[in-house]
Amino acid sequence: MTQISAPSSTSLAALGWSKTFEAQLTPEQTALAPMRIATVHRSRVTALSPSGTVKLNLPAHANTTDFAVGDWVLVDRETDTVTRRLERSSLLRRRTEGTRAPQLIAANIDTLFIVTSCNADFNPARLERYLAHANEAGTTPVILLTKADMVADAASYQSRAAALQRGLEVVTLNAKDTESAAALARWCGPGQTVALVGSSGVGKSTLLNTLAAKDDATAQPTSGIREDDAKGRHTTTSRSLHGVKGGGLAIDTPGMRSLHVSDIGVGLDKLFSEIAELAPECRFRDCTHAHEPGCAVQAAVAAGALDPDRLERWRKLSEENRVNTPVATGPRGNKIMKKGRTKR
Repeated sequence: MTQISAPSSTSLAALGWSKTFEAQLTPEQTALAPMRIATVHRSRVTALSPSGTVKLNLPAHANTTDFAVGDWVLVDRETDTVTRRLERSSLLRRRTEGTRAPQLIAANIDTLFIVTSCNADFNPARLERYLAHANEAGTTPVILLTKADMVADAASYQSRAAALQRGLEVVTLNAKDTESAAALARWCGPGQTVALVGSSGVGKSTLLNTLAAKDDATAQPTSGIREDDAKGRHTTTSRSLHGVKGGGLAIDTPGMRSLHVSDIGVGLDKLFSEIAELAPECRFRDCTHAHEPGCAVQAAVAAGALDPDRLERWRKLSEENRVNTPVATGPRGNKIMKKGRTKR
C-alpha cells in the first residue's frame, strides 16, 4: 500500500497552492474545498487537504485517467465529490504503444528530477527523451546522477550529461546520504513541487526516502539492480505525492524504459537549441539537414561546431515525433485526427 506523507505544515500554500490557482476561482466556487491529488489508481483517487488525506468521489462523467498526481481540484465539502479540476501550470505526460490518449504522469510540477546512475543505465539518447518531455511540459529539468560514490570518475558522467542541453543543471549524489541530498534543497523549498522520473533501480525511491526522512514503516520500497546490465526491478508501481524536508513536495513515479515522443515540437527545439537556431539560415525552409545544398546545420557539422551524433539523434527524435503526432484532417467542422506519415 502506498504511504502518503503530507508536509509538516498543512496549509494550502504548503501543498503548492498559489495565486495562479486562486485566480481561477469564480465567486460561486469559493465555498468549495481546494485539494491536491495525491494518488491515482484504477478505481480511486485520493487528495491532500489542510485537514488530511481524503478519498475523493468522482462525478458520473469523469474517469480516474482524467486526473494526474499533483492536480488541483475543487471538492464539495459535504460529499467529497470533485466538481472541477483547475487548469494546470505544467503537465508531464507520455504516449504509450497502442493507446489513443496520452498517459498523465504528473501535474503542476516546478522541477523534474531526471534520475540516472553512474553505470550502464547512463544513456544520453534516453536522457534526451526525458529532457524533451520536461521542456514540453513547462517544467525545469535537472539531471541527478546517483551512485556517484561507486565510480572512480563521476565527473565524466556529469560533463556528458551537462552537454545534453544548454543551461542544464546536473547534480551528482549518493541517494542514501542526507548531506548529498541537501544539494537539492533549493528545488524543494516551501510550496515547491518536484517529480522524480527515470529507469527502475537508479535510486528514485531511495532518494525520496532520504528527502522525506521516511522511517522503515513509511519508506517507499527499494530494490537492487542486476550487475551485468544495471537494470532494476519495478518497486514503485504507482505515482504518489509526498512531503519532503524543506517544506516542498515530491511525486514519485514508476520506472520507465519505454518513452515514445509525440507532440513535443517545442520541447525538441529547446533540447536541440543549437540546431533550431541554425535552421533559419538554411537555403530551404523545409530543410531536413541531411543532404540539401546550402544547409547551415551540415556546414556546422563540417566545421566541427556541431556533433554529428547529436544531429543524428535530433533527426531520429524529430522523425518519431512527426510520425507519432496526430494531425487534423478532413473538412472544417468534421476533422479527425490521424497519425503523420514517414517521409520517403
